[in-house]
Amino acid sequence: MATFNLDKAHSELEFKVRHMMISSVKGLFGDFDIELTSDSEKLSGAQIDVTIQTASINTKNEQRDQHLKSADFFDVAGFPEITFKSTSIDEKSDTDFVVKGDLTIKGITKPIEFDVECGGAGKDPWGNIKVGYTINGKLNREDFGLTWNAALETGGVMVSNEVKFSGEIQFAKS
Repeated sequence: MATFNLDKAHSELEFKVRHMMISSVKGLFGDFDIELTSDSEKLSGAQIDVTIQTASINTKNEQRDQHLKSADFFDVAGFPEITFKSTSIDEKSDTDFVVKGDLTIKGITKPIEFDVECGGAGKDPWGNIKVGYTINGKLNREDFGLTWNAALETGGVMVSNEVKFSGEIQFAKS
């Protein structure tokens, strides 16, 4: 069984939502951990466990970040973590995969799937084996109790229900 440790200095998790239906707002979670264990070098057959600290949300706007941390959205005091546990990984090609699993936000667990592309593997100057992945997916925030919104006089709403998420993730084989 091979274990891969997250290289936090070379990894990021981002999200994007439509704001007022006219533009997008991006943000990230600065504090997260991903555990990856596998019987082989390939992602298929691996087990992935993700833990995200909700208080680490950052949209580059302190007022908005405080609102996102409140009970209107993530309620970081009551729900300090978002978790994901993979249930299966389907190989579409040598480099492309679909990861399926259970995502828990605010105590609500729902199945979700997202695309993963393996960027490759290599040895760094210190002899460590590194593997890189790009992830892309989307979810409906209301499915997880993130229901705050405001109607606009022009129609539409302040924040879209669809949240797109992405990540650049690098692991070191231990």
